[in-house]
Amino acid sequence: MLRIAIIGAGVSGLCAAMQLKRAGIDSFTIYEKSDAVGGTWHDNIYPGCACDTPSHLYSFSFEPNPDWSRIWAEQPEIEAYFNRCADKYGLRPHIRFRTPVASARFEEQDNLWRLTLESGEEATADILISGLGQLNIPAWPDIPGMETFAGTSFHSARWDAAHDLAGERVAVIGNGASATQFIPRIAPIVQHLTIFQRSPNWVAPKEDAPYTEEQKRAFARSPLRRKLHRLAIFLRFELGFANFFKKSFLRPRAEKQLGIFMKHHIKDKALRAKLAPDYPAGCKRILLSYDYYPALTRPNVEVVTEPIARIEAGGIVTSDGAARAFDTIIYGTGFKTTQFLSPVHITGLGGVSLNEAWRGGAEAHRGVAVAGFPNFFMLYGPNTNLGHASIIFMVEAQVRYMMRCLLRMSRKRLRYIDVRRAAMARYNRRIQRQLKGMVWDAQCGSWYKTASGKITNNWPRFAFQYALSLRRPRWREFDMR
Repeated sequence: MLRIAIIGAGVSGLCAAMQLKRAGIDSFTIYEKSDAVGGTWHDNIYPGCACDTPSHLYSFSFEPNPDWSRIWAEQPEIEAYFNRCADKYGLRPHIRFRTPVASARFEEQDNLWRLTLESGEEATADILISGLGQLNIPAWPDIPGMETFAGTSFHSARWDAAHDLAGERVAVIGNGASATQFIPRIAPIVQHLTIFQRSPNWVAPKEDAPYTEEQKRAFARSPLRRKLHRLAIFLRFELGFANFFKKSFLRPRAEKQLGIFMKHHIKDKALRAKLAPDYPAGCKRILLSYDYYPALTRPNVEVVTEPIARIEAGGIVTSDGAARAFDTIIYGTGFKTTQFLSPVHITGLGGVSLNEAWRGGAEAHRGVAVAGFPNFFMLYGPNTNLGHASIIFMVEAQVRYMMRCLLRMSRKRLRYIDVRRAAMARYNRRIQRQLKGMVWDAQCGSWYKTASGKITNNWPRFAFQYALSLRRPRWREFDMR
């Protein structure tokens, strides 16, 4: 029986564990750094935290939820869903909570992985699965004087729920997906809110609404109706992917509609100029919100585009010399998305670390396997992120691919499976060629790519094409013992 170690009890780790259970495999342990399941949906508790994928698509296809309260569920409901999944599949006895993994080394002589936990304890496994994903380590900006601020400060991914913002002067550094969600929630209660914007974003209307009790009963009674509803959402989003090609004839029309949407809410021309992107829609993540623009027009809200020069004890000084006083600073600066396995140190064949192998930017074969790291599978790995559909769809395809590899190992009594370096190189050359034709390659800073400009996060084709490419492993692409 293969002994399996899974790092992380978030969406990816849970999906892997649930499918192992469905296959009758119980010989696995999940190592989770926090005290609960859910990953990013446990960590992010800021006001307004919600998914940018509709609820019925942002759920496991094999574990549907007919009771979603609305089209776009918020964090508490999503976290509750993943907790129900963990309970239904009996995963909690397999999870070691508050147990971060510090490092993992593949020992060639025994064909096994040796894990070192942050406590110093060691454990071994035949198979190592990373379920860490791309949105787990908060990214902090490098601003002089951050440590000197005398007020309260925290990252949106580590929201200080005990701190009352009512009546305070609040600064928000960053205006990405998280900030777009929490700014409308805190703007009405603070005395004054200042948003420090480095670059504007394209914002699309979020067509949200609650599901009626009649709709939920219909979803519960009819699996077919539920599946058709999910399929309709998927197809609508898949069609929208056509906007992400550089030469798309659809994008100019979409940009015009987004401009009309902004103009409808932002009447002030000066503010509109600050919020108008100078790059094609989709180069950075398109944000979804109906209440973000209205929040920016409140009399107690200011958008600042001058770069921050430094932070002082009393507040923030911008490059034009203006000093603003604040009681609280909130960093809405996203995640370290291109450092996939940080802070776990992974070492493969020949003592080569994954950080060394990825000096030029993260790469994996089909986003799942890395040459030189046998018996190792990544979920939500390099070039598997989407700009248009559900990442759960992608993770399910990866888990199915991984399960076929594990089944072959079991049937053939293999102790070792490693993707060939040449196969991985061919795959990534093709991926990078395709990415050159995508809008993400345009000149804009985004979390999709490294500082050098290499796109390490996104998949450059329709989501269904990725699932088809992982339908069956090509065994000639692997070394096996």
